[in-house]
Amino acid sequence: MNLTCYRIHAFTQDPFGGNPACVIPMVSWPEDAWMLQMAREMAVAETAYIVPTPDDPEAQFHLRWFTPDIEMDLCGHATLASAHTVLHHLTPQATEVRFSSASGILIVRKTDDGRLEMDLPSRPPERAPLPEPIANALNHAPLEVLKARDYVLVYPDQATLDDITIDRAEFDQINLGHGGVIVTAAGDDVDFVSRFFTPQATILEDPVTGSAHCTLVPYWNTRTGMMEFEAEQRSARRGQLHCTLAGDRVLVRGHSLTFSTSVLNG
Repeated sequence: MNLTCYRIHAFTQDPFGGNPACVIPMVSWPEDAWMLQMAREMAVAETAYIVPTPDDPEAQFHLRWFTPDIEMDLCGHATLASAHTVLHHLTPQATEVRFSSASGILIVRKTDDGRLEMDLPSRPPERAPLPEPIANALNHAPLEVLKARDYVLVYPDQATLDDITIDRAEFDQINLGHGGVIVTAAGDDVDFVSRFFTPQATILEDPVTGSAHCTLVPYWNTRTGMMEFEAEQRSARRGQLHCTLAGDRVLVRGHSLTFSTSVLNG
């Protein structure tokens, strides 16, 4: 079967920045093994599949996310990429798309400034001990350790965060399932910065992780009392996010662009 694949770069206006995701619209669901195999072939952090849901009054599409290794329960940048695909390619006249997903209904809207805004669940972290394999893998010890789905390690400043390296042999001794390790600090030019690492994953450092901000935003709210944040993920590719805490939801806004469109002989 021939399928169209959209490669979208999320949280950036730079064709060589942000986080790439492949989005493949489908008519119906194939086997899970096929979707995982295709995600491995795409070789980006996340491949998203969307299927129309004409009988669902709450959503237009069902959305699923696959890394090259596993199916995820939530992926922010691939949700943004999926919304970009729908709102710029499939139904460009629409201003909003609603996805049903493993994390519930996710709404993405066009904004007046040309960005897309995602409505995601808030995942506040709680204090937690740091597992030994993570501690042994880090070249800098954190000031504070918390956990929601992901571990959150807090550092004193942006320079220390930028200097963090991971001993992969140590790091890969732990399996966090769907989760990863967020490192964060107050930013020099933005409200906070972060990086994101996943043990036992094909891609160790995720370029820009929208779902991590479901935890970072409530954390930084408790630290600062602020409700709105300008954030940057400081991977080699960089990504910029505007985030708002809205009750038990986190609104994450970012730019996106179509890098390429291709036809797959799947």
